[in-house]
Amino acid sequence: MSLPAPTPDALAASHSLQQLIAAEIEQHGGAIAFSRFMELALYAPRLGYYSGGASKLGASGDFTTAPEITPLFGAALARVAGAIMAQSAPDIIEFGAGTGKLARDVLAALAQGGVEVASYTIIELSGELRARQQEALKDLPQVRWRERMPENFSGVVLANEVLDAMPVELVLRTHEGWRRQMVTIEDGAFAFTQQPLGAALEAQLALQVPDAQHLPEGYLTELHPVAAGFMGSLAAMFEDGRGAAILLDYGFPAHEYYLDQRMGGTLMCHYRHHAHPEPFYLPGLQDITAHVDFTAMALAAQEAGLPVLAYMSQAAFLLGAGIGELLLATDPADALRYLPQARAVQKLVSPAEMGELFKVLVVGKGVKLPEAIVRADRSHRL
Repeated sequence: MSLPAPTPDALAASHSLQQLIAAEIEQHGGAIAFSRFMELALYAPRLGYYSGGASKLGASGDFTTAPEITPLFGAALARVAGAIMAQSAPDIIEFGAGTGKLARDVLAALAQGGVEVASYTIIELSGELRARQQEALKDLPQVRWRERMPENFSGVVLANEVLDAMPVELVLRTHEGWRRQMVTIEDGAFAFTQQPLGAALEAQLALQVPDAQHLPEGYLTELHPVAAGFMGSLAAMFEDGRGAAILLDYGFPAHEYYLDQRMGGTLMCHYRHHAHPEPFYLPGLQDITAHVDFTAMALAAQEAGLPVLAYMSQAAFLLGAGIGELLLATDPADALRYLPQARAVQKLVSPAEMGELFKVLVVGKGVKLPEAIVRADRSHRL
């Protein structure tokens, strides 16, 4: 692969993480689950991609998210959040808040609309991003940080591109049946080997993958037990409260996820604005993600007692939330200001850009969504 060369310090940090992973492989008899490899690559203390010091977002980072494209994204989300808070509590939790830009945009839009937010809590695993957030949001007294979810909550939860960064299990259909992808070391490098699934993953496969036994030999895909567990934790958090969680990410419902032609799964890595499929490349310096199985997420929430309120494309959600009206607050005759914003909105809603690949799942209890969002609901497609 022809990718930008890391700095000597970054390379040294990656080598330290590789040694840590290799030591764990040795401790576990020569192989660890890919989900554990992914967890260490992303979240190992001080060395993982999200817990280390590498820049993640923007020109010097590895990818760009919707809040970085335009403040109208946050302003549109704020409209829905405000309607939910009016029926629950004036509190927001954001998971994985990036640079803090979404928090600032949401709070600014709510304040402009006369909606008071008592607390805006950020739960962030990345030390580097938390430091950036604390600097960017230091003038907003209602913003605070927590290490983990509260036990009880009412209000709004925001999670933009959070589920895709949760560790996944890789499973492979072989002539012997489905096998779990494990990570071992061969000739001094990380490599895959296979083991039987075990009872827990057999059950997850049966629950998550339609017609798993009819997929072709050589088929590789992901199972999402960690993300499903997160949905269960959201349900527990809302058990005695009311409100909704709005989860935005790229992915598919199950009937589109596990197609015969998607033989290689959806795992993807992001390094300095280059996308590639090699998870063993410079651990700790690249993001590793997988598309979200929104059917599995919806089922996990429902089974834990948190109903699905809506599911739709990002385009449908943003248009239903009034992003078009928000854009027209800038005079189209003022081309210097209007055209950049129009291009940004186009990127968010165009089917050729983020509009269809990104989906929005809303789960919650005790609240009703705005009528325009309800009309756009496609949860029957899950």
